[in-house]
Amino acid sequence: MTWPELPIVQAPMAGGPSTPELAAAVSEAGGLGFLAAGYTTAAAMRADIARTRELTSRPFGTNLFMPSHDDADPAAVEAYRARLAPEAARLGVAPGAPDPAARDDDHDAKIAELLDDPPAFVSFTFGTPAADVVRALQGRGVTVVVTVTTVDEAMQALHGSGADALCLQGSEAGGHRASFANTLDEGLPVRALLAAVRARTDRPLIAAGGLATRADVAELRGLGAVAAQLGTAFVRCPESGANPVHKAALADPRFTATAVTRAFSGRPARGLVNRFLTEHDAAAPAAYPDVHHVTSPLRKAAVAAGDPDVANLWAGTSWRHATDAPAADVVRSLAG
Repeated sequence: MTWPELPIVQAPMAGGPSTPELAAAVSEAGGLGFLAAGYTTAAAMRADIARTRELTSRPFGTNLFMPSHDDADPAAVEAYRARLAPEAARLGVAPGAPDPAARDDDHDAKIAELLDDPPAFVSFTFGTPAADVVRALQGRGVTVVVTVTTVDEAMQALHGSGADALCLQGSEAGGHRASFANTLDEGLPVRALLAAVRARTDRPLIAAGGLATRADVAELRGLGAVAAQLGTAFVRCPESGANPVHKAALADPRFTATAVTRAFSGRPARGLVNRFLTEHDAAAPAAYPDVHHVTSPLRKAAVAAGDPDVANLWAGTSWRHATDAPAADVVRSLAG
């Protein structure tokens, strides 16, 4: 198992922010960059890995979503779709529809690609892979990381699949909660989660959630983390693929809080509180990825129109610290 020179991991951020350029810049600076393969095809994942290898010879990782589909009431999904019709009409689009064909996220094909030509690290979100998959990846020299939000999930990942390391996602984290189940329980803050899991295992632990400063990194390292994982800190970097509306919102003083919501995807995720979140949060069903597909046309249209009140603005609790500095500068500022 080879860890990066500096204890900084760039969180995999699906949907655009994580690019080969961002992952390579973080790895070149001595941290560990990550690609996000959620919402992409196996072919796109392969192309991103190839491009990252063109940009750096240093280790980097790829993150996969475990297949996750809620047995939601179709009527509830349709009611939410109807609720969003006026929002969609204002933006000149129609709400999307659930896509059963997209529910497995091309997962098996992605595993096959990674076994054929793997990066140094592979991490998993929304669950833990089968033990034989983990062993197969480890047999190819891969360090396997599972992202967890509770002590129970940590024990499942360690004893059920044999993961090499865990990424402990505290309640402060931006974007989707990595929990194995679609619940609104925000879980433990990262420091409490690290202490609870550290008491149960000596396996390497990566701490994530609301970390934004050199002092945060030093503190979590002192509490037993091998590295700190940060996502929001890199969203505004020039190498990030986040859309301009998202980047601008992180620096916009009119956004004053974050909240965890199902409004955009049907699964809990933390973002800046905007009008869409405020008006539709309570009505959103626990239906992932169905709600994701329903809101997708609205979110894309909002970004095209420069409208931050309908776009999903994922952000952790320390979003105010995010800057538009190059990723390498962010890594160095965090590591000291």
